[in-house]
Formats: sequence, C-alpha cells, structure tokens
Amino acid sequence: MIFARRILAKFLLLMVSMGRFMSLGARAAVIDGDRVLLVHHTYVKGWQLPGGGVERGQTFESTMRNELMEEAGFEAGKNVELHGVFLNNNISKRDHVALYVVREFTKVREFEANREIAEIGWFRHDQLPDNMAYGARERIEEIFQGREKNQYW
Repeated sequence: MIFARRILAKFLLLMVSMGRFMSLGARAAVIDGDRVLLVHHTYVKGWQLPGGGVERGQTFESTMRNELMEEAGFEAGKNVELHGVFLNNNISKRDHVALYVVREFTKVREFEANREIAEIGWFRHDQLPDNMAYGARERIEEIFQGREKNQYW
C-alpha cells in the first residue's frame, strides 16, 4: 500500500509538471524554544515540516493551518510569519512552497499514527535527524541561525 501511494504521488507530480499547471504548497515551522516540530509521512522518506498542497479556494496560510491540524493536532496562533516562498525544483520546475514560522500554537489533540503520518517529533534545531528533507533542514537553519534565505527549497 505504501509503495502504491509513493507511485501515485510521483505520477501526480509528473502530470502537474507536464502541463502549464503550477503546484503550490504551504508548510509550517512550528518553533518551541530551541525545538522544531517535524512529521514523518508514510509515503515519502525522511522527516519533513508539516504541510501540504494548496487546494482550490484556499490561501497559503489557510492551507498551512489546516495541514498543521490534520497532520499533527496543533492549532497555529493568530500571529504567524511568512518566512518565504521557495521554488522546489527537486521534482518539477513548477512547485512552489510557502513556509510560515509558527511560534504560538495550541495542542488540540493527541497525535495518532494514520495513513498519511507515521509519527511526529520535536527536535532541537542543532540536533536534527539525519534522514530529513534537505529543504526543510535549510529553512530551519535560516530561521534559527539567521542565515541568508536560499530561494530554492
């Protein structure tokens, strides 16, 4: 089943990249002191920042808020900061990701592993897991170390 999801995800991204369509996504860097929240999907390798694709009628921010709740059970506070919009050209030259920094949040429910998310975890920004998405690692370093932003995910 996991293999089928991975194939489907790659197929859909390929279809998007072949047309004039642009893929838009939004992610959250949820910060608690020196820690950041990461999710581990069932269908892609490595740890990621929570987030997902922008659906018709949604904004980047509403997508980020919905995905954070769905994937991890956290509600973002009122004040979120747009860190930037990045080109993710790992799969397609038409994939753009908006990243929000969330420093105020409420835990609404306990996390339970499901079809999409295998686990969530809090990691110190200077002790991130080895098997982590490169773009997510770069964004975390920009946020915590004040590094110059890279325009690519």
